[in-house]
Amino acid sequence: MTYEEYLDEVTTLLTELYDMSDEAAIKLVMQVQAADFFTLHDDLPEMRTQERALQDAKTIFEQKNKSRGHVAPKRAKKPSK
Repeated sequence: MTYEEYLDEVTTLLTELYDMSDEAAIKLVMQVQAADFFTLHDDLPEMRTQERALQDAKTIFEQKNKSRGHVAPKRAKKPSK
């Protein structure tokens, strides 16, 4: 597959595996692409396989969640009386 098709496949897998919106998955793929995550994929066509796309989608999602840390969700403030 072409480099662009590969990025599309990783994006699609993120939406299917992790219930991400299309917009969120596209944004995430663009962020890791800007950080040179896919540099070798562009240079080496043999890296653009379905199996590798699945592996990369999992890695990207896990790295995204690691970087967020373990922050408790914000709680809505109770209205004052």
